[in-house]
Amino acid sequence: MSISSKLLDNAVASFASLPGIGKKTALRLVLHLINKEKNDIKNQFIEPLDRLIDDIKFCTQCYNLSDHDLCGICTNPHRNQGLICVVESIRDVLAIEETGHFNGVYHVLGGVISPLEGIGADDLNIEGLMSRLENDVEECIMAISPTIEGETTIFYLSKKLNEKGVKVSQLARGISFGGELEYADGLTLGKSLLGRIPYNVQKY
Repeated sequence: MSISSKLLDNAVASFASLPGIGKKTALRLVLHLINKEKNDIKNQFIEPLDRLIDDIKFCTQCYNLSDHDLCGICTNPHRNQGLICVVESIRDVLAIEETGHFNGVYHVLGGVISPLEGIGADDLNIEGLMSRLENDVEECIMAISPTIEGETTIFYLSKKLNEKGVKVSQLARGISFGGELEYADGLTLGKSLLGRIPYNVQKY
């Protein structure tokens, strides 16, 4: 694709670097922005992105994205603080929230144990999860993608949680093995969450 303006080319390249955005889509987006008023671009895009970059935080309790030290889910008095849904990433929190079937709180690990990629237990937010067990946690749901790495992570966490006397469950097998949780449709994910089953660490 030949673009006559270097400024335009740079803007297209920036948009095309985003996940799921090809060069043609990026060009359409940039041309759309060029036709908008400058103030509209600043108010709708530049200022929100500036604030996002400067002010976004990670919740000090669950590691979800937040505007404050504690996120809105952790501070919500109507959420069940004794039920923790353990997920790999913030995208998984969003996917589960969209189902409307969960009223507990979350804990974002920041990944899964993957020796081949050099990711061990110490690289994840596991100690933060263990410290939360002091607050009368009754159950931890392992909402982790059913991959080899995911199963390894569930096994590791379950052993540690069982030692603390915490009930451990996992999603029902509506999610196919090897699938990514964030890409599951809302109905399947919701039913998998509601139909969760106890995790038996002894079977491994």
